[in-house]
Formats: sequence, structure tokens, C-alpha cells
Amino acid sequence: MLDWTGYRAELKTRVGDFGKAAPEALKGYAALSAGTAKTQHLDARTRELISLAVAVTTRCDGCITSHVEAAIKAGVSREEISEALGVAIAMNAGAALVYSARTLDCFEQTTARNSAAAE
Repeated sequence: MLDWTGYRAELKTRVGDFGKAAPEALKGYAALSAGTAKTQHLDARTRELISLAVAVTTRCDGCITSHVEAAIKAGVSREEISEALGVAIAMNAGAALVYSARTLDCFEQTTARNSAAAE
């Protein structure tokens, strides 16, 4: 698939390049990221499992490689990651189902409105 170690290194370089071009944007992201690391109720392991589940549902390879590395450092096992990813799969499929229903609702409302306007 990918050389994840090489990708992670290249990503860090490219993010550094971005930071030179847009330092305030990178500072804002860094502040946001640092704020989530200082929680009172969730430990690092839990935060990394959540991060990986979100990374999968948002299809972010950079997030995956960064948070896998952090999860390993936090002592997360392959089995724990697999369970978190199972939740992500269920949620993403669930989200597609919910948004499919919303899309049909929008379609029905719009066609009803267009029919009423045509009369």
C-alpha cells in the first residue's frame, strides 16, 4: 500500500514547508492539537484510538500514520486498534445510511415544492 515510515517522514517535511509559508495557520493547528492532549478524563490511549477511528472515517492518510505512531507510543495494541476501527466502520456505514435518508427527504421535499409551484 504505502511506505508508511517514508510517508510519515515526507509528511513532516511538507508540513514544515507549509508552516514556513503559513506560520499562523500552523500555530493555530498546533494550539488546537495541544489543547486536546491535556484532557482530564481521557488518557492518551483512548485519545489515539478515537483519533484513528476519525482518521479512517475522514480518509486521512497523514492522520493515520501520525496517530498509529502515537498509539504505539501510548501502548495501544493491534487488537485495540482493530476494535476501534470496527466502530469507525459501523459509524461510517451508519452515517451513509442516515445521510441517504436525509438525501431522499430533501429530494421528496424539493419535488413536492416544485410540483406545488408548477400548479
